[in-house]
Amino acid sequence: MGTITKREHRLADGRELFYFDDADTTLPPDRAPDLRTLGPRPQTARMRQDPLTGEWISIAAARQNRVVLPPAELDPLAPQTPGNPSEIPSDYDVAVFENKSPSFGPTTEDADAPRDLADLAEVGIGRIRTSIGRCEVVCFSPEHTGSFGSISPSRARTVIEAWADRTAALSAMAGIQQVFPFENRGEAIGVTLGHPHGQIYAYPYITPRTHRLLASVESYGPTLFGDILDFERAGERMLLSGDHWSAYVPFAARWPLEVHVMPHRQMADFAATTDAERTELASLYLRILRGVDALYDTPTPYIAAWHQAPVNVHRDDVRLHLQLTSPRRAADKLKFLAGSEAAMGAWVGDVPPETQALALREAISRADVENPV
Repeated sequence: MGTITKREHRLADGRELFYFDDADTTLPPDRAPDLRTLGPRPQTARMRQDPLTGEWISIAAARQNRVVLPPAELDPLAPQTPGNPSEIPSDYDVAVFENKSPSFGPTTEDADAPRDLADLAEVGIGRIRTSIGRCEVVCFSPEHTGSFGSISPSRARTVIEAWADRTAALSAMAGIQQVFPFENRGEAIGVTLGHPHGQIYAYPYITPRTHRLLASVESYGPTLFGDILDFERAGERMLLSGDHWSAYVPFAARWPLEVHVMPHRQMADFAATTDAERTELASLYLRILRGVDALYDTPTPYIAAWHQAPVNVHRDDVRLHLQLTSPRRAADKLKFLAGSEAAMGAWVGDVPPETQALALREAISRADVENPV
């Protein structure tokens, strides 16, 4: 077994592309250049502030032109062929590249960029700032279909290595306040590409969800994450636990299907994880995702959201953790966010967390037999 190798390249329009080769890769080290003729990149979007909440909304009109559910022969995330001038010139194990139609960036420094967190916290009418930042696409496999749960343990370890590498690199860029790796899976979530992939957003602000979390830490105290983990590990909603990570259905789950994964020690983000922690997470996370898919006869749509601490503040207060959520409340039923949840943020749960935890433990056991990690 070798080591995971990172190879840096550029696409025809100047965007960065990174190949991460598996430790047991069969690919040669050389990669083909991108010989496409591409137009200019879209201008960086602009953010507008909602004075009712103080939140910032990026108006990224270029995203209207992105590809939606193309046929396999025109998959933009597959390796390039003569008939498919895709985004990735060569075959790969894992590939990461700058999004062609980003919500934030490509500019990371600008005269109209937020000055600092205090500038962002001010509330006014008609306030506009440049949506500086970065959006990257993380391709888990060259295959046309699948998800994180369908890749091998070696490949899962490579993706986690890519998350850690890109978290460190994006956190070092000017103006970046938070880095967010995530995977959207399934058309019911709004996925526009069936290719197994995720994304990483590097925001110019601290996200609203993290602001709420920080308020809870301030109210409860600095031991919040450790105490939550102790509480869940002693309860009936536990799913899996290893030396470094635990997975559970949370006590106050909002969604009919919700799983959290938390490390056993304080770490701000993926860049702070050790080799042993990354290796254990690769297998534990695969078991969780395969168990989620074993619940029903068809794949379950989900959002896998990896919450990380802000880049410059509260590094010891926020612990890296996963919140995996799905609107699927039965084999043929979805939960739609209507009046109470969407308009007021007042949630009503459809499935008792303890009931869902029992079903998930049974599904993980079935998946472990049918498709062991």
